[in-house]
Amino acid sequence: MASEIHMPAPVCLIENIRGQLVANQEALEILAANKNPLVVVAIVGLYRTGKSYLMNKLAGKNKGFSIGTTVQSHTKGIWMWCVPHAKKPNHTLVLLDTEGLGDVEKGDKKNDTQIFALAILLSSIFVYNTMNKIDQRAIDLLHYVTELSNRLRKVSSPDFEGVEDATNLESFCPDFVWALRDFYLTLEVDEQVITADEYLENSLRLKQGTNQSVQNFNLPRLCIKEFFPIRKCFIFDSPTHRKKLAKLESLPNEDLDPEFVEQVATFCSYIFNHSKTKALPGGIKVNGPRLKSLVLTYINAISRGDLPCMENSVLALAQIKNSAAVKKAIAHYDQQMGQKVQLPTETLQELLDLHRESEREAIELFMKNSFKDMDQKFQKELETLLEARKDDLYEQNMEASSYRCSALLQAIFGPLENDVMQGIYSKPGGHHLLIQKTELLKARYYWEPRKGMQAEKALQEYLHSRQSTSDAILQIDLALTKRQKEIEEAHMKAMAAKIEAQRLEVIQRYNLQMMEQREWLHQEQVRQMQMFRKYQVQQQQRALERRFQEEAENLNKKIEAEHRSLQNEIQDLQRNAASQDDQDDKCILL
Repeated sequence: MASEIHMPAPVCLIENIRGQLVANQEALEILAANKNPLVVVAIVGLYRTGKSYLMNKLAGKNKGFSIGTTVQSHTKGIWMWCVPHAKKPNHTLVLLDTEGLGDVEKGDKKNDTQIFALAILLSSIFVYNTMNKIDQRAIDLLHYVTELSNRLRKVSSPDFEGVEDATNLESFCPDFVWALRDFYLTLEVDEQVITADEYLENSLRLKQGTNQSVQNFNLPRLCIKEFFPIRKCFIFDSPTHRKKLAKLESLPNEDLDPEFVEQVATFCSYIFNHSKTKALPGGIKVNGPRLKSLVLTYINAISRGDLPCMENSVLALAQIKNSAAVKKAIAHYDQQMGQKVQLPTETLQELLDLHRESEREAIELFMKNSFKDMDQKFQKELETLLEARKDDLYEQNMEASSYRCSALLQAIFGPLENDVMQGIYSKPGGHHLLIQKTELLKARYYWEPRKGMQAEKALQEYLHSRQSTSDAILQIDLALTKRQKEIEEAHMKAMAAKIEAQRLEVIQRYNLQMMEQREWLHQEQVRQMQMFRKYQVQQQQRALERRFQEEAENLNKKIEAEHRSLQNEIQDLQRNAASQDDQDDKCILL
C-alpha cells in the first residue's frame, strides 16, 4: 500500500554549513518512510531569479519555499518538499529548490558547482532558471556542471540492489527544462516567428568548421545535447511591476500579468504531464529509501573530494573533455583498424598505410572533440597510445603471418612428406624427382595469397628443417645409381655382343642372298640371250617367209598383168578383124 505524505512545508534536505554539504537527518527519515515511486523536479539558477515561486506553484501553493524580496539570498543548500503527484496516482512529486548561484555574500564557486551537480543527479526533471535570454555564459556553466555531474556519477557508482550497471548514462539523465525569466526578446529568426523550443535548439545549433574557435563553440553544445536528449524551453514575462514583486507570493492572479499567469500554468501542466519517474539503471524505479541512498552516496563522494574543486572551470572542463576525446579517438582507431585490417597483411607498408589512415581519422576526431589542449598534452598522449597500438598490431601481424604460413606449409608439403616416409623417392633419380616436386610445391606456396611478411622466412626455415631428409635421399640416390649404372653397363655389353652377332648374321645372310641373286641373274641373262637368239631366228624366218610370199605375190601379179595385157591385145585384134570384115562386107555390097 502506498505510504501517505504529510509535509505541510518544505524541509532542508542538504544543508550548506560553512561551505560543507551535510544531509539533514529529518529529511532523510521522511524519504526513508516514503515507498512511493518518485518524480523528482529540481530547479537551479542565479539567486533572486524567482526559482522558489515556480516550485511553490508546482506544489499547488502560494507559500512554501522561501521567496526572497531583498538582495540577500534566502534559500541555503537544497530544500525538499514532497507532495502527491497531480497526475500520477501513488506517485510522490519531490520538489528540490536549490540555493541561488552567484551569491556575492558566499563567494564560493566550488559550493555552487556542488549544489548544481547534485540537483542534476538527483532529479528526473531538471529546470535551469536563467534571466532574459540564452547566452554563452549560461551555456558554458551548464556544460561545465553536466560534465562534473557525469564524473561524480561515475566515481560514485552506487551499488543498489538489483542494479547491474550504475554507470548507465541514459538512466541518470533527467529531462531538461530551460526557464527564461523576464524574457524581453522577440521570438523571430530571419523574420520568421519561432517557438521557445526552436529558440533553445537554435541556441544549441553547431557551427560548421574544424578550427579551434569553432570547436570551442560546439563543444558545450554537443555535451548538453548528449546529456539532455529531451529538452524543453519556457519563456516568462515579468510577473508584475517591480514594486509589487516584494509581495509576489501573496498577490492574487488578478494582480499579475495575465501572460505570466498563463505561462506559469503552461509550465506546471508540462511538468505534471511529461514528468518521468526517477529510475536507476535497469529500469528500477526510485522510491524514498533509494533517493536517500543516492543523496548520501553523492554527498560522501563530494566529501572525499571526488568532485573536482578547481578554481578555473575552463581547466576542469579541458581535463575532463580532453581525456574523453582521447578515449573516443582511441575507440575510433580500434574500430577502424578492426574493420579495415585483415591479418596478416602482405606487406608492412599495407599495415602502415591503414594505420596512418586510421591514425589521421583518430587525431581529427580528437581535434574535433578536444577543448583548449594548449600544450598538446592530450594530443601527445593520444599519439603515444596510437604508436603503442601500431607496435602491438605489428606484432599481431607477424604472429598471424607465422601461423598462416605454418598452416599453409603443412597443407602443401604434408603429402610430400608422407611420400618421402613411404620411400617413394628412395630410388635411383629419386633426389632429382624430389627437387622437382619441391619446386612445384614452392611455386604453389608463392601463389597462395595473404601469407604476410613472414612468408619467405617461414618457407626457408621449413626447407632448412627438411634439408637432412633431402641429403639422405641424395645419398640413397647416389648409391643406387652407382649399382644401377654397373648393372646397366653389363647389360649394355651383353646387348652390344648380341647386336654384333645379329649384325654378322645379317651380313652373312645378306651376302648369301646376294650370291644367290647374282647366280639367278646370270641364269636369267643366259635364258634371255637364248630366248633372244631364238627370237632373232624366228624373226629372220618370218622375214624370209614374208619376203618369199611378197615375191610370189609380185610374180603372180606380174603374170596376171601380162595375162590381162595379152587378153587385151587379143580382144583388140578381134575387134580389128571384125571391123575389117565389116568393111569388106560393105565393099562387097557396094
